[in-house]
Amino acid sequence: MRTGKEYLESLCDGRTVIVEGEYVQDVTAHPAFAGIVGTVAQMYDFAADSTNGMTAVAPETGREALKPFMIPRTPEDLRERRESITRWAQLSHGFVGRGPDHVASFLAGFAGHPEVFDRNGRRLGANVTRWYRRLLDDSLFFSYVIVPPQVSRATTAHGWDGDFVQVGVVEENQDGIVLRGAQMLGTSTAVSDYLLVSCIKPLTPEDVDHAFTAVVPVAAPGLKTYCRRPYAVGQPSAYDYPMSCRYDESDALVVFDDVLVPWSDVFVCREVDGLRAQFFETSAHVLGNSQAQIRFATKVQFLAGVARKICEVNQIDKIPSVLEKLGELAALAATVEGLMLAAEYTCSVDMQGVCRPHPRFVYSPMALQAETYPRILHIIRELAGGGVIQLPASYKELIDDRTHDDMARYVQSPGYPVEERVKLFKLAWDVVGSEFAGRHHQYEMFYAGAPFVAKGYAYRNYGYEDAARAVDVFLDSYNLASATGGAR
Repeated sequence: MRTGKEYLESLCDGRTVIVEGEYVQDVTAHPAFAGIVGTVAQMYDFAADSTNGMTAVAPETGREALKPFMIPRTPEDLRERRESITRWAQLSHGFVGRGPDHVASFLAGFAGHPEVFDRNGRRLGANVTRWYRRLLDDSLFFSYVIVPPQVSRATTAHGWDGDFVQVGVVEENQDGIVLRGAQMLGTSTAVSDYLLVSCIKPLTPEDVDHAFTAVVPVAAPGLKTYCRRPYAVGQPSAYDYPMSCRYDESDALVVFDDVLVPWSDVFVCREVDGLRAQFFETSAHVLGNSQAQIRFATKVQFLAGVARKICEVNQIDKIPSVLEKLGELAALAATVEGLMLAAEYTCSVDMQGVCRPHPRFVYSPMALQAETYPRILHIIRELAGGGVIQLPASYKELIDDRTHDDMARYVQSPGYPVEERVKLFKLAWDVVGSEFAGRHHQYEMFYAGAPFVAKGYAYRNYGYEDAARAVDVFLDSYNLASATGGAR
């Protein structure tokens, strides 16, 4: 199994990462990325420890592989997958949204249905299978960019001023395809091994040059990763910003300056229908999003714990109105968790032998996420009140002899010394009010696309046919004659 040390060593490969105008020489040492690479290294070390139950023999290779990366074939596989994804999520309390298990779940879905990539005369399914085996054997960290830049929402790429603003295939030759343009949102791209480049937004036949899927090394010549402003940089300490300093994944605009991708690394090439098929005719979309919801359930549980601790420290946990808020949080957390268990319990095995969680229960919490997450944050804000604002500017006021006594007297709660109270409320601010918190607020609302897109998934996968049929059967059980006794 890959260790954290091996992961860190793999990042020193000459990749082009730009943040705040700086060309980063070593992402493992730069303060913008040191926290997240340390967290991912911890994930790999945790998985490499056999006592943590994170590995099993993969049927595709006959060798040990990470359970979160594997194609589930049975309900038992799904259960073990959920448990291992949860264990990894608990290391970051669900705040690493694009860890190594996310895109790996999509690749597992692709590899479970390689025939989907063999259409229209292009026999690319073998590429998918080979890359999936590499993922298993080397425990690779894939990120992805599958959303076009927000140049214009009034039209798709073919209608934009200038060619190849959205990344596209500018040339095909005997060696492969040449990519030019940009794509977003490269969450964790700066600290991953490989980039899956594709497009999940619907394209038109006029956008055929942009209809491709390929694997690109993050260090590929011509690939540039432009990161947003980091939230870990400039913080006084991890005590003051415990989440920002550990879990800031970084998001990026990825630019392709005529990047050559060998044919062996291409999954889809100039096929608009192929883009949709790879996500929705395979199990990729449901597996990728079940991973995301398992992670989200862990995050919501942690946030509920933060709220409970705030009430305990402030000694308001016996007030009926406070208990009502905590009860609502408990219901929200249990709903997300329960729907993931329901998706697993009602799973089915498809024609290719892939065991899929039931999409009705995967997409339902996704559809509500844009309302659920803001509601959770609002409840925590209500319970915390001014406590997350009236805090020492940094840990320095707690250790300076000139200020410590004032802090100890005026910023404390019975049974909770100043150091513990401040630590809790600093954490609370970093999940509801800091820039890191604001980014997570936006992320959880839109990670699956616009809310109407997520609700569309829920609508299409609910099974309205059965619901409507029940109404029809009931309506057929009586008529106007029964109301009038047969008389007109």
